[in-house]
Amino acid sequence: MRAAGKWLGFALAAALLVAVPSIPPAQAQTSGGGPEGAGKGGGAPDPDPAMGREALEKAYKREFAFLEAQKRSLQERLAQFQDRAAGEKQALEQEVQRLKDEAVRLKTRMETLREQVKTAEEQLQSNKNSRQILEATFTQAGVTLKDFGFPVGKGSEFRQLDDERRKVERLFSMGNAVLDRTSGIRRESGSFFLADGTKVDGTLLKVGRVASYGLSDEASGALAPAGGGALKLWKKPAAGVAEGLANGDAPEQLKIFLYESLDQEVATPDSDTVLSTIRKGGAIGWIIVAMGAFAGLLALLRAGFLQWASASTGRIIDRVGALVSRGEVEEAQALCERKRGAAWKVVGAAVRNLNRDREHLEDIISESILRESTRLDRFGPLILVIAAVAPLLGLLGTVTGMISTFEVITEHGTGDPKLLSGGISVALVTTELGLIVAVPTLLAGNLLSGWAERIKNDMEKTALRITNLYAGRA
Repeated sequence: MRAAGKWLGFALAAALLVAVPSIPPAQAQTSGGGPEGAGKGGGAPDPDPAMGREALEKAYKREFAFLEAQKRSLQERLAQFQDRAAGEKQALEQEVQRLKDEAVRLKTRMETLREQVKTAEEQLQSNKNSRQILEATFTQAGVTLKDFGFPVGKGSEFRQLDDERRKVERLFSMGNAVLDRTSGIRRESGSFFLADGTKVDGTLLKVGRVASYGLSDEASGALAPAGGGALKLWKKPAAGVAEGLANGDAPEQLKIFLYESLDQEVATPDSDTVLSTIRKGGAIGWIIVAMGAFAGLLALLRAGFLQWASASTGRIIDRVGALVSRGEVEEAQALCERKRGAAWKVVGAAVRNLNRDREHLEDIISESILRESTRLDRFGPLILVIAAVAPLLGLLGTVTGMISTFEVITEHGTGDPKLLSGGISVALVTTELGLIVAVPTLLAGNLLSGWAERIKNDMEKTALRITNLYAGRA
């Protein structure tokens, strides 16, 4: 509306400029040339101002009416445009909302279809797994039931069945037949091995397909798999149970060895001793044990030496102190020279220099103690080194054992745990041995080092005590 008013003002101004009549100028004077001649000569009459103003008002009114009509037309067209724009806007908003609702519906539909596809894929994978399980079951059943005269392999009546459910039912019926045939205790002739490896002939009492007993003139008892379908006498034979079953007198509780297959030998577990544990650690385990024994020997030697050194300090004060307090310095010096030991040498150095000044004498005592510190610290650093190296050797054994285990896994896989036991034993036992050696060795090394420091302090106190006795006598 503000823009329309501006254009209306411009239009009015233009109309006024067009409507104003041009006032003709006064005619030129005649040849007489003066105003008098003009009046006299009778030129054109002067224009009437009232008529010009009237004409101007009429032109202004006509132009104003035209512009009013134009204004109303523009206002009507603007209102129509606004109404049409509002209608189109409302229609577009409705269309946008419809499209949004459609998008939400399609998105929900897409999510539903995606869930359905996922469920279908899971169901398909489950069906594949079930199919694989059934095939593995059929294969395993064929191997197991073949020994009992039930053909399940290719070309058999079982394989010609087209329904999986019928195959499963057929397997259950054959399994029940096998259970009926093998249930109870069966008696048959056969042979088995004794504990020393001797093979003997006798009678076998088979409890289903999970256990067996053997009877012979040499020995009787429970049997265990020996590999290759053979049986051997178990380490706990339970001969009385076997003989009772043979005579039809079954005990209330059977001492039995259960097995799954006779193809693989059951090893007799070794007794868990110290030597067997060290053997599991291999060469590194023996090295750690040897280092631990050597560290223990060094600790005992150092402990004995320190015990002898610490016991002499009390005797020195009693004997040398008495001589010095009586002024018998030469006798005290001779006594110190006859004795052996770190404390006697330190006190002897102090007795030889009693006539020197105090500061010089203390320096001599300190120098003597430093000289004897080498003997007092004997074997100490080596013991601490062994305490530090032992766990590192254990870690080395761990790494070596794990490398061996991974090599076995790479070559044979993880099907047989016995193949992995060797490397795992080395990995765990060496770490255990390293810690067993390191902990007491480190503790003993630190205790002995502290004991040596206390002996050094006692030697210094003894030397200073002798000095003070001599100074007090003077």
